[in-house]
Amino acid sequence: MSRVIGIDLGTTNSCVSVVENDKPVIIPSATGATTTPSIVAFTKNGERLVGEAAARQAVTNPERTIESVKRHMGSEWSARIDGKEYKPQTISAMILMQLKKDAEQFLGEEVTEAVITVPAYFNDIQRQATKDAGRIAGLNVKRIINEPTSAALSYGLNHGEPQKVMVYDLGGGTFDVSIIEIGEGIIEVLATSGNNHLGGDDFDERLVQEIVRRFKEKTRVDLSKDFAAMQRIREAAERAKKELSTSDTTHIMQPFITQVKGEALHLDMVITRQEFEAMISDLIQKTEDPVRNALNDAHISPSQLGRVLLVGGSTRVPAVQRKVREMTGKEPSRNINPDECVAKGAAILGSTLQGRGLVAAGTGQDLLLLDVTPLSLSIETVGGVATRIVQRNTTLPARYSQIFSTAAPYQRNVDIHVLQGERPMARDNKTIGKFRLKGIKPAPAGVPQIEVTFDIDANGILKVSARDLDTGREQSITITADDRMSDMEIQQAMQDAQNYASQDKVRKDAIEMLGEANKLLVRTERCVKNAGKLLDKAVKKQVKADTAKLQKLVAKCRLDRVDENQLAEIRSAKEQLERSAGDILTQYDGGQQ
Repeated sequence: MSRVIGIDLGTTNSCVSVVENDKPVIIPSATGATTTPSIVAFTKNGERLVGEAAARQAVTNPERTIESVKRHMGSEWSARIDGKEYKPQTISAMILMQLKKDAEQFLGEEVTEAVITVPAYFNDIQRQATKDAGRIAGLNVKRIINEPTSAALSYGLNHGEPQKVMVYDLGGGTFDVSIIEIGEGIIEVLATSGNNHLGGDDFDERLVQEIVRRFKEKTRVDLSKDFAAMQRIREAAERAKKELSTSDTTHIMQPFITQVKGEALHLDMVITRQEFEAMISDLIQKTEDPVRNALNDAHISPSQLGRVLLVGGSTRVPAVQRKVREMTGKEPSRNINPDECVAKGAAILGSTLQGRGLVAAGTGQDLLLLDVTPLSLSIETVGGVATRIVQRNTTLPARYSQIFSTAAPYQRNVDIHVLQGERPMARDNKTIGKFRLKGIKPAPAGVPQIEVTFDIDANGILKVSARDLDTGREQSITITADDRMSDMEIQQAMQDAQNYASQDKVRKDAIEMLGEANKLLVRTERCVKNAGKLLDKAVKKQVKADTAKLQKLVAKCRLDRVDENQLAEIRSAKEQLERSAGDILTQYDGGQQ
């Protein structure tokens, strides 16, 4: 049985882990790093780059490089490159395929199953989109788990003593806070809250705006219209943010950032930590309400917290740590790695789902995980009211039913409008699905009894059904919305992903084959020259013909269009030349290979 990997599919970086000898370990990327940049790029010759390779060329190829796609999950956003449209699920699948490939190389076996993490505040459509991305990447997604819950699972494996823990998770693009109770081998999420559009990317953007403003003030040149310059500034801003977590000042220098009337202009400025903290103070302040809401929903005060865990790279910013201390009165715990703990928790859950129970430290008991739904679920009723069926922070899995009736006399059909959110009116919440129950028995208004049932699985994914109790007619949906991919689109994306994988392999094989062919051509030419007049005319003629054929095929081969047939033709021609020139290569190589 192949092992289940745990994947933290992040906004800025992604991470993959697996359980080895009852301990979660991080799987290194192709470059040996513990995380992989969540970046996908397409080169001019059609090659697809993921991770470090994509990040390295972002400055020179900004229009064809896609970053922070997680922020668009479950939306109608798409990127069009070379006439082809890429949805967030497709781009995310490319990142997942790279992580899957790294895991297979690390484990030496095929990987087909994964647990993937999402922000706790992701709604149903965003969770479905993440699951779809996994399918496209060729992974059976065993479970979708909330990121703070996953971090607590990683922490709880080594800290099984009873306690209430706050997980403050500020990543590249999202913020979550969860209150979690650990005790007697059970990890139970009491409450969760957050903001899906708050994170380190926003910190970077404030720095970018300040750099552009200062440069314009100094030179009267607005860099915001220069695509390539802005990409360099974004990279410089991210580096500066990281430096300011450990230093009081950072020196931002970008030579030849732009040209004006043939004269090169250089970007050179110093930003202090104090200035940076002033730029982002309102963003950090935005984390206060979710923290307060989560504590209130869990019915505990900050003094009842045993630990505060910081998760996500953005929690390294000193001002963020100060804010956490101010809100909770506690020194944040430093005994988990903020970049790795989410993936490790997912790997732990994956191992548990395979029946390999992991024991919480100090308890001798297998870990049991109880998660919650982050947002309330409702249906629209008369007057545009959002009538709540499932309250936020309900423990999963959950099943709730409620009886409704018709609003008009002799109504034959009822439209079920499913909503997610906390507002009292339907229009102010997120629509996550609609369906129609047909064939209701005609009766005066208020007489028919229609039972609406909400069924939420352990992934937090929702199925809604409606049943006429008189006729027994039933209609149900697993939520699908306009901005979700259809099954046909997913199948097409899976096919495209397989095509890309095979195309990448052909291209890699072609590079190796062309290298070997060129070496053979050079060596053959040298040996024929060394043999001179000693060479049999018939042999020389055959070798010349075989050489010409291989040279022609090598010259015609283009890496962006090479296919299996062309590769087979080159391989065949190479083998033919090796046969006809075999004796010459042995006798006249002069000891050179």
